[in-house]
Amino acid sequence: MTMAMTETDTLLTVSDLTLYRGSAKILDHVNLSLARGETLALVGESGAGKSTIAMALMQLLDGARIEGRADLAGAGDLFSLSSRQMVRLRGKRLSMIFQDAGAALNPAYTVGRQLITTLRRNLGLTRPEAYRRAVDLFAQVGINDAEARLSAFPHQLSGGMQQRVMVAIALACNPDLLLADEPTSALDVTIQAQIIRLILSLTRERGASCIFVLHDLALASQSCDRIVVLYAGQVVESGPVAEVLNNHRHPYTRQLKSCVVEIGRADLVAPEGTVPPHDQMPKGCRFSTRCPRALARCSDDAPPPMPANPDRGGPHDHVFACWNPE
Repeated sequence: MTMAMTETDTLLTVSDLTLYRGSAKILDHVNLSLARGETLALVGESGAGKSTIAMALMQLLDGARIEGRADLAGAGDLFSLSSRQMVRLRGKRLSMIFQDAGAALNPAYTVGRQLITTLRRNLGLTRPEAYRRAVDLFAQVGINDAEARLSAFPHQLSGGMQQRVMVAIALACNPDLLLADEPTSALDVTIQAQIIRLILSLTRERGASCIFVLHDLALASQSCDRIVVLYAGQVVESGPVAEVLNNHRHPYTRQLKSCVVEIGRADLVAPEGTVPPHDQMPKGCRFSTRCPRALARCSDDAPPPMPANPDRGGPHDHVFACWNPE
């Protein structure tokens, strides 16, 4: 399902996001947008910058220098907000599900206390109101015997249950934007599907938007409306999921697809070479050091985003950045 996006429908617009750690440029002029109620996947191999984008939007990166803008409807530029202003936004307007729920949850407090504290601080509920709401949220995320589970400590729960608690905390205050950073990476395959379906059903039920950080292209194709393909901190291709995955133009997208494991498939082809260190990145297309279609200009001249379907011309249609596309 892909929706047409108008200016009034837009929830988040990230413009020229560039992030430095010291002199290393980790993100390089990242542009993306998200409509209200839309689900967007950030995909790419490790080190592509997917989680860094999510952490930057939450202002959870210490010591990083950020340029560009991230405009959240009704809040302005997230990167210009003070720490106090961000505290007021987190939970209410935007929230995050982290990769490892066991590490994200505080081991010293029961999961019920952590959820109830979130509800009381952000919604101003009384303790009895927050308690009843917490029981209801645990039931919504599929935690059996919800009331009894409130008194459990994180280590007393399975990995799948810990992640369900994280989902409940993240959605407790009905945020407009949920950032899900590899929310199933620490879980087995059967539990992964359950957690993804749970996040999707709850966000869609609330009309919230979601940004998934994913490695799994198959999962992105099944769960998201649009996709952004990242390589070494650059956006190389983006657009509706079906368009990008079935009619890709960038060589890196094709190589990502060639790594997808499918039953009966024997032609898996991994990209050759490795990602260069950040202090040795080419000035132009960062994929040029590994690209089989690279031209002489690719390493020095960064290609601009180009429409894959020029006749449509929509700002949120399928676009790619390549001098020698497929």
